[in-house]
Amino acid sequence: MTAETRTDIVVRPVRDVDAEALGRVHATCWHETYDHLISTAALEAVSPKRMAELWTHWASQGEDYRMHAALVDGEIVGFVGSGPARDDDAPRARELYFIYLLDQFHGTGIGQQLFDAAVEESEGLYLWVADDNPRAHRFYARNGFVLDGATQVQPFLGEELTEVRFVR
Repeated sequence: MTAETRTDIVVRPVRDVDAEALGRVHATCWHETYDHLISTAALEAVSPKRMAELWTHWASQGEDYRMHAALVDGEIVGFVGSGPARDDDAPRARELYFIYLLDQFHGTGIGQQLFDAAVEESEGLYLWVADDNPRAHRFYARNGFVLDGATQVQPFLGEELTEVRFVR
């Protein structure tokens, strides 16, 4: 399945039964996204099974959380999640936690569909993203986000990842 052969794109709320597929896609997306920021050894420790366990938890968070999956021809290729702010000094009440899409589907519009499913039009929110992720920075800027100057160094797979904060 490639972006060129896709015939049916569906973005829908995450279901409990999606956990295993989401775990596989999540692990793959982390490899694709962070391969230039995190060591190969750390990325190899990412387990689709462990990611599936996290999705079992995330899928049952309640109505304040918007978790959606993108499917192409019935197969999950990406996901998004937003919910209440997690930071004590949050600049907005809502946070975009993550949006990931398999590399082969970048530039197809599916990422925008995911974003639109988890974020209401003109909704104020914020997000953290890797400092060295220019593609994501451009995507968020197109969607009305601006850097607010905040940075943080987060533990990530036993290493550290520098993140910057975008606000809308």
